[in-house]
Amino acid sequence: MEIAIEAEGLVKKYGAVVALDGLDLSVPQGTVMGLLGPNGAGKTTAVRVFTTLLKPDAGRARVAGLDVVADARRLRGMIGLSGQYAAVDEHLTGFENLDMVGRLYGFTGKASRERARELLTRFDLDDAADRPVKGYSGACGVASTSPGRWSRSRRCSSSTSRPPASTRAAASACGTSSPSSSRPGARCC
Repeated sequence: MEIAIEAEGLVKKYGAVVALDGLDLSVPQGTVMGLLGPNGAGKTTAVRVFTTLLKPDAGRARVAGLDVVADARRLRGMIGLSGQYAAVDEHLTGFENLDMVGRLYGFTGKASRERARELLTRFDLDDAADRPVKGYSGACGVASTSPGRWSRSRRCSSSTSRPPASTRAAASACGTSSPSSSRPGARCC
């Protein structure tokens, strides 16, 4: 099985604060992983390293087979990152948010609306289409997968399951069939 995200001995320090202390992690392609842990555990720091926003102080990390430091520019062309709150306008409905993103990516009005409806139907989210996003659960889309080692002593929880519909729809908005699709060159919309 191919590995989508990999870290070996990943270290990141902010002065005297050690945010990542030898993180080892392996996430197989075709899975969805959730990083769980208390504030200060290094979750955001790890994501920033994996998405080339931060350089690690030690160790190495690879995403889609590319080194996050040596191949950062090429990797940025293949991945996307969306935070829980920054990705949507909470006052718009699910349909309006999908339509807006389609328009931002250059779809015509008609094509954007058609794609939004297609995605909502594909992922059984028609009932949420016309509700403002601020009423959605913040925990929608959280899933975890195979065991990964968090730091040297903490472990991530694990289970294998089909990602929730909200996660699948978000991935499909980028033209992939699942959130774990890591085709080289995959681009949003």
